[in-house]
Amino acid sequence: MSTLALPSLSRPRWRRPLPGFGLSLGLGMAWLGVVVLLPLAALTFRAAGLGSAGWLRALNDPRVQAALKVSFGAAFVSALVALFAGALVAWVLVRYRFPGRRLLDALVDLPFALPTAVAGIALTAIYAPNGWIGQYLEPRGIQVTYQLTGIVIALVFIGLPFAVRTVQPILETLGHDQEQAAASLGASRFTTLRRVVLPELLPALLTGFSLAFARALGEYGSVIFIAGNKPYRTEIAPLLITIRLEEYDYNGAIALAALMLAASFLCLLVINLIPLAFRHERRSRRDG
Repeated sequence: MSTLALPSLSRPRWRRPLPGFGLSLGLGMAWLGVVVLLPLAALTFRAAGLGSAGWLRALNDPRVQAALKVSFGAAFVSALVALFAGALVAWVLVRYRFPGRRLLDALVDLPFALPTAVAGIALTAIYAPNGWIGQYLEPRGIQVTYQLTGIVIALVFIGLPFAVRTVQPILETLGHDQEQAAASLGASRFTTLRRVVLPELLPALLTGFSLAFARALGEYGSVIFIAGNKPYRTEIAPLLITIRLEEYDYNGAIALAALMLAASFLCLLVINLIPLAFRHERRSRRDG
């Protein structure tokens, strides 16, 4: 007696485009180790071998201290300016529809694609005493190029996209319902902004500030052209690392580079801890 073959009811196995978890993880960690972790480990190892005497000699140099003050101070001020301006740009892009909106949205990412040296040359040409904007500032006693003001402007230019792109997605998901509810209850615009909008945007604002600060701290190309690179006045720490290498002062360059690496790593750690802290706070409020 012949039997009728039934079609197989088993699910076809889904073929992943990449191999299994173990192999994929191994390949990813190998590339990460070779490209990122190995150079950083080499720098950390060399910095640890300097000893306390080498660190004190390198960091007690007045020129190094002045360069660190310029880098950290300008990065902090520029991150604040980029945060405020970026939040406004993100608000306009999300809440309003106007001709040229897509062009403005695309221009926000221009500093990502533009070589930093090109940005520095362009900013220097614009704000120079004979530039498009500098020619109107110079007669009024306002000098931008070769001053700390020029450094801040260059750092705001490269840090603005981070502030915009971290705030913009939160505004898109926030919607208008909460604001309309607050307005229907008689809340003013300022009260709505302070009690409704800002609490939702605060994690994104802090993240954008940290990203802009970390990016500005290690910026080199867009700053050296507009800063003038005057020792003790407008010389930044990344440039001083290059100068120390040209002077064959490898220990001084390693100590300064390791310090900048630690500061950048701390910023990235804070960026990753911010969402966890706010998530824990919201869970505590909900459970309480």
